[in-house]
Amino acid sequence: MDAYRDQYATLYNGGNHVVLLAISVDPDTMLAAWAREKGYPFRFLSDSSAAVGRRYGAYDFQYKMDNRTLFVVAPGGKIVQVQAPFREIDPTAYRSLEAVVDSIGSKR
Repeated sequence: MDAYRDQYATLYNGGNHVVLLAISVDPDTMLAAWAREKGYPFRFLSDSSAAVGRRYGAYDFQYKMDNRTLFVVAPGGKIVQVQAPFREIDPTAYRSLEAVVDSIGSKR
């Protein structure tokens, strides 16, 4: 999440026409405290029942948590890219993500 925070302005146009949602099975109070502490400029959503993770194939039944799957959703609600798992330590993953976000923005 630190990499998302640190590259937020570049990757997500500083939040201009981009909404970044991080979804976790952790309780909402825990996520809110963590987001404040780390200074994350995006929203966290609690999926404590794992319903969202299960529906979209991001839930890891062995570890009982959502895995690091990244979905890019266009303004109309269509999923235009899935990176599963998202390789957060690989710089090329961010270049690919930036290109997808930019391509959606150019179609506005």
